[in-house]
Amino acid sequence: MSEAAVMPRGNAVAEVSGMVRTDGRNRRAAETRRKIIEAAKAMIDETSEAPTVVGVAKRADVSVRSVFQHFGDVQSLFVTVMDAVREDLVVPPPTPSTKPLDARIESVVASLAEIFDRIVPLRVAAGQFAGHPALVERALTSRQELRAATFEVFAPEFAQLSAEAREQLADAIGSALSLDAWVVLRRRDGLPVERAKAVWNLTLTALLAHDLGTAKA
Repeated sequence: MSEAAVMPRGNAVAEVSGMVRTDGRNRRAAETRRKIIEAAKAMIDETSEAPTVVGVAKRADVSVRSVFQHFGDVQSLFVTVMDAVREDLVVPPPTPSTKPLDARIESVVASLAEIFDRIVPLRVAAGQFAGHPALVERALTSRQELRAATFEVFAPEFAQLSAEAREQLADAIGSALSLDAWVVLRRRDGLPVERAKAVWNLTLTALLAHDLGTAKA
């Protein structure tokens, strides 16, 4: 078959040309969106504040109009950045409940500290959008995931408690080892990472020991 026989003709040429132009626009749009998100992430890391649309446009080297075309408003951009950061996080698998309790406590604290320390700037900046439905929904999902992991990692300890005591212990752990609690230790109290982790190790150990001691009594 000759080369001419397989070359597109007439409307086919126009269709191929249109596809090429569309693909090119899509690639440029995707690259612009990526640059906007990366610029916003960098600015949040540096300032712990939600950046302005003008600031993001300047940092990403795009027009303000481009930012609005992709995200509509700064709240939508912030939610997208939060989702992008969440996707980038490498969450280690739960520590097996068969390991010694001390090892499990240390592992849980180390994992939470590593994750939370990366998103402290994002959490502080999110305070500017308190009550935003999308952020409230994501915060609830994160708390539920942490609660489920707590029950899994400390299954032997929870098994010794009544149903009510299990729920109360899970509530106490969720409150004491929350992202907001980590922000307090790292930002308000200015503790270095290792000292903040030591506080959480002591807290988690005390909570488990208290409830197990009560159950045995």
